[in-house]
Amino acid sequence: MKPLGRKNYGSIGHLPSSRMGPADHAVHPGQQRICCEKARDKHDVIIVTEKLDGSNVGIANVDGAIHALGRAGYLASTSKYEQHQLFAAWVREREALFAEMLLPGERLVGEWMAQAHGTIYTLPAGPFAAFDLIIGEKRLPFVELAARCQQFAIPQPKLLHVGAAISVKAAMQLHGAGGHGCVGEPEGVVYRVERKGELDFMAKWVRPDKVDGSLLPELTGQPPVWNWRPDKRRAA
Repeated sequence: MKPLGRKNYGSIGHLPSSRMGPADHAVHPGQQRICCEKARDKHDVIIVTEKLDGSNVGIANVDGAIHALGRAGYLASTSKYEQHQLFAAWVREREALFAEMLLPGERLVGEWMAQAHGTIYTLPAGPFAAFDLIIGEKRLPFVELAARCQQFAIPQPKLLHVGAAISVKAAMQLHGAGGHGCVGEPEGVVYRVERKGELDFMAKWVRPDKVDGSLLPELTGQPPVWNWRPDKRRAA
């Protein structure tokens, strides 16, 4: 069952030198220049946030009912993976909050970091961070996402930069430990280019030495590594 009748979230193109997988794609060179070298004009606003390493998930209000979704759009509760079952339970505990936060047709998309994929986090703000607020296929402006998250105390990826174009190197230097207690080197950055208050495009950069899923049992043959579990809560 796909409550939205579609995927929860699509893919974001990579900037040059970013680590790419077989199914990934690169952004146009002109988009790279806007992000990292020079904006087109005063109407471009470049927003850069930390890239988190977890599972893409969503919380959707469909006709007044709150649904926890995986990236492909299926109910998280139907996933064979424990991390998604934990997400479904986490959303159920906060159903009233999300019913108040999200209008019918809206969904909040973010990263679920309960299970370590390739990066360990201490998660002082909890296991979920929201990076997009969407209605249908339209991503709402970053200021609206930020205001809604602040109003309802929902964490976001660390905001690194807002304004003119900025190089990947300069953006990565703004990371520190990120906003979620990254243990080791951060995975990368996400660029969001808005123009006249509307999203134009997005791009991302991932460290070339990053190994996807290096801590997942499917690759290691070892038990899961948990950043957060209900029986070992580091944060609400």
